Amino acid sequence: MNVHLPTEATDAQKRRSGFNRLRHAFGYSVAGLRAGWKETAFRQEALASLVMIPLAFWLGQTWVEVVLLAGAVLLVMIVELLNTGVESAIDRIGPEWHDLSKRAKDMGSAAVLLSLLLCAGTWAAALGSRLL
Repeated sequence: MNVHLPTEATDAQKRRSGFNRLRHAFGYSVAGLRAGWKETAFRQEALASLVMIPLAFWLGQTWVEVVLLAGAVLLVMIVELLNTGVESAIDRIGPEWHDLSKRAKDMGSAAVLLSLLLCAGTWAAALGSRLL
């Protein structure tokens, strides 16, 4: 029977608790953002968010509208990071072409597209409401 035994580092992470666990989790999150920054698409979306999120406070007429506008922008960035994670995991498996690898990457790309369409639609509706 082939049983996967956790490595010492994995076991140490599982045993952390309280502030120590939070501190390490925050560090991993920052490392993920740094890794995402190396991706052109994420960089473009992050730079666009520097304009769009403050603009959401001007464009939104209620706090709900502000949250929807800013949330749509953040959702694009979240989905982009997840897509990059999927692509990295697939690439880690191997460079050869496989139908399931292509399918996973295509689905990740489709998720990014849908999040972009949601963001564009949300912003178009808000702009139309505000300007017309």
